[in-house]
Amino acid sequence: MKKYIFWILGVAFILFGFSAYIQSVPEDKNDRVYKEIKKYSPYYLDKRFGGLTIMSKEDKGFKEKPLNIEVFHRLDKLEKDWGKAHLQLNINNLVVLDNNSSTIAIIKLENQNEIQFINRFYGIK
Repeated sequence: MKKYIFWILGVAFILFGFSAYIQSVPEDKNDRVYKEIKKYSPYYLDKRFGGLTIMSKEDKGFKEKPLNIEVFHRLDKLEKDWGKAHLQLNINNLVVLDNNSSTIAIIKLENQNEIQFINRFYGIK
């Protein structure tokens, strides 16, 4: 039994690491649309030696340091909440609003996949 303990522990650590990796993977996003929206989103990741911190461009006092396994899920949640209040879908155009409900930008959605991404990720119909 002593011969196999090393291998059993090795396999257990590999499985544990793989499980943690799978749990920490963020949702799939449409790259083109997400990059355009990201320009206007107030949330961003601050990467430091101590880990990842979620910060806000609007509120300098806002700083969240979730566990590494949760950081991308928490960032997605914050962006979804922001998107519900600041994004409007008009046929094939996505309107980005500021805090005063004034139009900042209009992003043209090129295909049905981009519209479905907005519906699925941000919950906007």
